[in-house]
Amino acid sequence: METLNEIVLKVQHYLSDYILIVALVVAGLWFTARTGFIQVRGFKRGMKQVFGGLFGKKGEAGNDGMSSFQALATAIAAQVGTGNIAGAATAIAIGGPGAIFWMWAAAFLGMATIYAEALMAQKYKQVGADGIVTGGPVYYIRAAFNNVFGKVLAGIFAVLLIFALGFMGNAVQSNSIASSFNTAFGIPQWIMGLIVAVLALFIFSGGMKRIAKVTETMVPLMAALYIIGSLIVIIYNWRNIPLAFYEIFVGAFAPSSIAGGAVGATIKLALTKGVARGLFSNEAGMGSTPHAHAVAKVDHPVEQGHAAMIGVFIDTFVVLTMTALVIVTTRALPESYKVVDGGYTAAALSQFAYSLVYGKGGEIFIAICMFFFAFSTIVGWYFFGQANIKYLFGPKAVPIYSILVCICVFLGSLAQVDLVWNMADCFNSMMVVPNIIGLLALSGMVKKVHDDYFNNFLPKQKENMKNK
Repeated sequence: METLNEIVLKVQHYLSDYILIVALVVAGLWFTARTGFIQVRGFKRGMKQVFGGLFGKKGEAGNDGMSSFQALATAIAAQVGTGNIAGAATAIAIGGPGAIFWMWAAAFLGMATIYAEALMAQKYKQVGADGIVTGGPVYYIRAAFNNVFGKVLAGIFAVLLIFALGFMGNAVQSNSIASSFNTAFGIPQWIMGLIVAVLALFIFSGGMKRIAKVTETMVPLMAALYIIGSLIVIIYNWRNIPLAFYEIFVGAFAPSSIAGGAVGATIKLALTKGVARGLFSNEAGMGSTPHAHAVAKVDHPVEQGHAAMIGVFIDTFVVLTMTALVIVTTRALPESYKVVDGGYTAAALSQFAYSLVYGKGGEIFIAICMFFFAFSTIVGWYFFGQANIKYLFGPKAVPIYSILVCICVFLGSLAQVDLVWNMADCFNSMMVVPNIIGLLALSGMVKKVHDDYFNNFLPKQKENMKNK
């Protein structure tokens, strides 16, 4: 087990620090160029679509799919997870505050990648044997390579996702909930694991409609709770806000010049940890969220592409940034640097930062937020895995998959097993490869769908509105 864990760690190191950073950054730059900086051009339309769905008419979901807002909420449920609390803290502890700048840069490029993912997921979505709309990378990979290679590549992606997210990933999320509640309230981890597993099974058994209802209700509430709670801490330390932004921007290019900087922090560490944690927090390029965007009922694929970009923006530029600013403005960093090899890192560092203002309430606040973040991720990741179970084995295999996921959720709460955590990370990384290969092969189709919207659909839509 120890030898296997070392092998997994070595593979993950090369994947995350070299291959995937290059692949995801290249993909982000490529789709940014091909779409003419859609992150900027489409941002206003995306915000209108998302917040129009939140506060206005949400659109019809129908019996076989989701509304655009429900699809985005399901995607955000998966994106906003423990990485927003633990991932930012880990990146800062290792790479210094400058890692946050590189998180932002990765998210900006990731907005173009996830735009392309949503377009292709919409373009190649299908109606399954059960009459329910489904879609995701397996379908656009097969469209990109209509041969044995495409079939094998899609199959590899499906297996990786099922294990990375549905089984091992959800075990990790459950462990985060159980351990944070144990710290804050002293509740035995197995009890929280059982509660989470039972709740999850109830939601899974309701199918797509129940999942959509839960995510569209939970996501706005959990985001509002975390943002308000974080803003209170940041405003309490308002004198440190200018210093925080100074450390973020200067630390991105000269980490050693920051007083009290992370031990051994370099530009390479700031960049690699920032980009890696940013990309895996917002999941752009991983191939996970296209499963949600595929089932959205929209008039044109680009409309869901706009919404998908806002999901990355909310995840990184809003929620993850809240965590980062809390850690930097509370000056929790000097403490973390002293114990980076064995003390306050990941979620514990975040809890420490919030406790500097809230006291014991900081642990409670993080525990509650961790529950919402991790549980919503369990629901989202289950849904993504379900789409691939259907692809491989058909709808009849879904009930068995549901039970297996709940077993993993319960077992994951009992104890942190390093091998499981590391394998989840490694499989997450490996998922990116077939997804990016498929996306880049379809970049011409991405451009075609993109141009169709702006050259044909949008002018006609505007003309129809004028006539009304």
